Amino acid sequence: MENKTHFDTVGSYLRPEELKKARADFESGAIGAEEFAETKRRLIKSLVEKQKAAGLHYITDGEFNRKYWHLDFFWGFEGIGHVKDGGGVQFAGEVADLESTFLTGKLGAKVHPFVEDFRFLKGLESGGVEAKQTVPAPAQLFQQLNVPANYESTRRIYPDGEELIADIVKAYRNVIRQFYDAGCRTLQFDDCTWGALVGDAAKQRYQSLGLDLEEVKESLLKVNNLALEGKPEDMKINTHICRGNYHSTYFTSGPYDSVSRHVFARENVNALYLEYDDERSGGFAPLADVSADKEVVLGLITTKKPELEDADKVIGRIREAEKYVPLERLSISPQCGFASCEIGNRLSEKEQWEKIALVKKIAEAVWGS
Repeated sequence: MENKTHFDTVGSYLRPEELKKARADFESGAIGAEEFAETKRRLIKSLVEKQKAAGLHYITDGEFNRKYWHLDFFWGFEGIGHVKDGGGVQFAGEVADLESTFLTGKLGAKVHPFVEDFRFLKGLESGGVEAKQTVPAPAQLFQQLNVPANYESTRRIYPDGEELIADIVKAYRNVIRQFYDAGCRTLQFDDCTWGALVGDAAKQRYQSLGLDLEEVKESLLKVNNLALEGKPEDMKINTHICRGNYHSTYFTSGPYDSVSRHVFARENVNALYLEYDDERSGGFAPLADVSADKEVVLGLITTKKPELEDADKVIGRIREAEKYVPLERLSISPQCGFASCEIGNRLSEKEQWEKIALVKKIAEAVWGS
């Protein structure tokens, strides 16, 4: 990853109320597309200035251009449809209000709207900061098209699962090249699929679809790695692995032990951003499976609650992780985004920036930067 600093954020930030209102007004027809776009651009400029002031090397648009961390991106492909009702997912104590997203025909790439959004962000680089783009991983799209609600309809369009993987790979390779041509040199795959495989419930969930869990792991690894093949040599592609993040709730719990030999050892990314903010994540022993060519960003600061962690305890946890991965290949970040969906997590913007300041303070204490 070759960070100029040893701290980062996952990339999504709490949406200002002005942005939420502007989106609602746009969707109701109260304002037009250009007025909505201008509001987003103005608020993204303000966010970028705050990221620079926080000392971050990577800037993002905060995902202000989308409602959901994953679904909006999928809608930018040919062959993907969506409706507002029917996409809810049960999280811990709350149903995530998502939109049903499904195949309408063969999957394909087109000029992706996120690329133009990235060009705007790229134009805000200054003072040595770098624009980072976040997108859901190819495996995330593969999983979306194979959830129980979509499984039968996907099989009608793709009776052969290998053909589906091949089309996802082609579409992602095309969009990766689009981002590269727009000046993107650091791309982040956000990936809840591995987090969905941990814990005791995962095997039963996939068995209900008649799927073998080990075969699912190989499919997820395959679709991600094939999409990465042929990427430009000077483009870094990292991945963030999550167990679900919606309104401060989570989807699954469990240690990385059952997936580390796949994703930590064999996924061909430059860095792993890993959720390690509480006991749901398990211990650091699976980090022993991280291949020597990867860096690890430890998500030790939670975005799910406002209370600040004890810096000394966090530093102690970094020292534990150092037993498995050399310190020079470690960094620190919050465990997930602050607003994976527009609803955001249960903390204030002030508390959000206090969390980021704590991450910076800890990084300076451990690495000097």
